[in-house]
Formats: sequence, C-alpha cells, structure tokens
Amino acid sequence: MNTQIAGSAWRVVVLGSAMLLCAGRLAAQPTAVGALTLQEAIGMALDRGPSTRSATRARDAARFRDASFNARLLPQMSITGEAPTYSRAIVPVVQPDGSTRFVAQQQRQSSLGLQVAQRLPFTGGDLFLSSGLTNVNVLGQQELRLWRSTPLQLGVRQQIFRLNTQAWDNKEQDVRADAAEQQFLEARESISQQTAALYFDLFAAQTALANAEANAGVNDTLFTLNKGRYEVGRIGENDLLQSELAVLRSQNAVQSARLDEQRAAAALRLQLGYPSTAPLTLRVSNEVPAITVDTAVAMREALANAAQLRDADLQMIQQNRRVAEARRNTGFGATVSASVGFNQTAENFNEAYRSPLQSQQFAVGVEMPLVQWGARRAQIQAAVADRERVETDVRVLRERRVLDARFAALELEQASRQLLTAAKADTVGSKRFEVARNRYAIGRIDISNLYIAQVEKDQALEAYVRALRGYWDAYYRVRRLTLYDFERGARIR
Repeated sequence: MNTQIAGSAWRVVVLGSAMLLCAGRLAAQPTAVGALTLQEAIGMALDRGPSTRSATRARDAARFRDASFNARLLPQMSITGEAPTYSRAIVPVVQPDGSTRFVAQQQRQSSLGLQVAQRLPFTGGDLFLSSGLTNVNVLGQQELRLWRSTPLQLGVRQQIFRLNTQAWDNKEQDVRADAAEQQFLEARESISQQTAALYFDLFAAQTALANAEANAGVNDTLFTLNKGRYEVGRIGENDLLQSELAVLRSQNAVQSARLDEQRAAAALRLQLGYPSTAPLTLRVSNEVPAITVDTAVAMREALANAAQLRDADLQMIQQNRRVAEARRNTGFGATVSASVGFNQTAENFNEAYRSPLQSQQFAVGVEMPLVQWGARRAQIQAAVADRERVETDVRVLRERRVLDARFAALELEQASRQLLTAAKADTVGSKRFEVARNRYAIGRIDISNLYIAQVEKDQALEAYVRALRGYWDAYYRVRRLTLYDFERGARIR
C-alpha cells in the first residue's frame, strides 16, 4: 500500500509548482522545521488539549468516587456527642407510694461517645463497638449530679429476609468503575479522531488555497496571452471574456480559500491548545499504516471493551436488583439487634467507671404484611417487565455494536483502496491539465477544453485530500469502537 501511494501527495505539489512557474508563483505545502505531523498533533491534543483535560477530570472523578466507596467498606470510626443542653419545665415525678407529683425542674445534660462500625458484606448487617459517657445535672432544691458510663459495648444489627444492599452496591460499583476507565480510553480515541479530522481540514484548506493561488496565476497568464491573441484576431471576444471571467472567479476562490484556511487553523489550534501567536504549519505524510483488520477480531474486541456495553451491564444489574427488592422487601421481614457490654452510674466521675455492671440487649422486629390487595405481585411484575425491556435493549445494543465494529473494519479497507485510486487520479488529473495548458499555448485546443481540464484537476486534488482524511478517520474510528490497536495486535490501555 505504502509504495503505491508514496510520492503522490508531493507529486501534486511538484506539478502545482511547475504550473506556477509561468506566473512566477510557488504553491507547495509548508515543510518548515517544526511543522506538525499528524501523530505530533494527536500527541499534543492528548497531552494538553482542552478535550483531554475534560476527559481526564471525568476519569479522576470516577476514580475518587470508587476510592470513596471502597473506603466506606472499611471500619468507620466516629465521635458522637451532645453539647450541654438546658431545660426548665414542670415535669412529672413518680413518688415512692406510686403517686405522681408535678414539680418545677431545671436540668442540664451532655454526652460524648466513640463508635467503630463495620458493614458486613456477606450479610448486609452492621457490627459496632462503642463507648460513651453521659452527664445529667438536676438543679434546684433537690440538686442532683449523675454520671452514666458505657465503657464498652459490642453489638450487631441484621435484617432477615431482606435484600443485601451491600452486595448489590459492590456489584454495581465494580461495573461502574470499569465503565469509567473504558470511557476514558474511548474519549482519548475520540480526541485522536477529532484531531485527525481537524488536522486534515486544515490540510485541505491549505491545499485548496495553494491550488486556488496556482489557478489564479495560470488564469492570469492565460488572460494576458489571450489579450494578445484577441488583438491580432486569433481568438474571438467570447473566448477573451471567458478567460477574464476565469480570472475573476479564481481571485474570488483565493479569498474564500484563505478565509477557510484561517478558520480551519483556528479550530485546530483550539483542539491542540496551541498558542495563537505561534506559527502553525503541517507536514503531511502520504504514507499510511499497512494493516489488515480482521472483522472477527474487531467484533470480539468491541464486545469485550466497549464502555457502552459496560453501561448496559450496569443497567442489567440494576434491573435484577429491582426485581430482588420487589420480591424481598415487600414480604415478610425481620430485624434483629443485639448487644453486650458494661455500664455504670454514679454521682461523681471517678465512680462512674468503677466496677461496671454487665448489660445485654436483644430485640427482634417483625414486619409481616397481611393484606396488600395485589400490590406486591404487581410490583414484582412491573420490575420483571422492566428487566425484560432492558434485556431487549441490551441485546439490540450488543448486535448494533458488533455491526458497527464489523463495518468500521470494512470501511477502513475500503478507505485504503479509495486512497490508492484517488492518488492515481490526482496524478493523472495534474498531468492532463499540464498537457492541456501546453496544447492551448500552441493553439491545439480551445479554451473550454482547457478549463474543463482545470476543473477536473481541482476535483481530483480535492478527492485525494478527502480520501486521505477519510482513511485516518476510519482508522481512528475502528480503534475507538474496539479499543484495540491492530498495528500492535494488543488492546489499548
């Protein structure tokens, strides 16, 4: 492939230069030292472009969220407390004989606690270890100061016959983290594809400008020649007017091409984060990678690596979770809580921790719906229906992704063939116009045939640039869809 394409792009430049010698101009692509190749431009965009910064921040945010999620799975230590609170009210006080008196009371209370809690991943329950201290001061005629300590308390809370939300959270987070990494890789390949498109937009604009200037020079020379021929009666006024019209059109084409070139350069600078004051020139290579894309490999890698399919896996997990929630959380359930430890109370702080007494707590809460009027069954059926809908959407998405990867591989092969054809047509078109211009100079063809050859030359050059752009667009598209580097035969990481 490379040997057949080699020399075509620069042949266009050389032939264009030969055409312009008669007009005293040179129209060639810039090849100054420091000019950007395609790979350098893509590397620059991936290194410091605004799109890369955005994609990197999105990936970093996903990584931080994943780190936060994993950190919450570790034992959590917290301090709880209540600042001194003051109350003054008439409260009921039970007397020794069982009667109740209402007395005015002022009370000040504060508390402080330390707790270490651990979520149990296999059961979804909570295991905790805590210690606390409470101080109560009753003010007034019967002043009382009381300390209540809980030096140590070990407890557990567990739901029975209910959904283990922690296990489902872990499944979702694993897929979510993997999808974020794949999305970042796809974003980089998308940036490469976008940069290649903008790069060749500028190349096409520069080529069109150089070609327009070449045409303007040639047409101006021909108009000068035709004026002399008209004066001696060798051509008619119609041919002279056609030649003058060609000059005016070529001048307009130069102005339009110059504006297009400036617009394309500004777009590429923005993509690369390139300084607006620095010169921006391109060094376009006519060589393309000689690769063969196996459609079977492309389809396999698209299924294995696509971030969109990771999102589809996440949707399926979420739908399965909703079905499980509908079945488990709407029927019989129970909550068991138990704790063992020590506590003590005293009127002074030192005594509150002396000879603590054992404490035990055990409780079972039961929830058993009796009449739901079909609500539970309808909720389950709705969840199942939603899951089946998502299953259908995911299956179609997988099939579409496989087809996209397959046709992307075929389009790359087609783009390679089209590039070969366009390169040959470009060479032929340039040679044909040169021959037509020479034949017109000696009066062997009329001016209409000359301008037809010029239009066909311009079309061939434009088609070649478009084919070169199309090849690189197809190249990076198949990489983005598969996250697979077919040159190295390895997955993109």
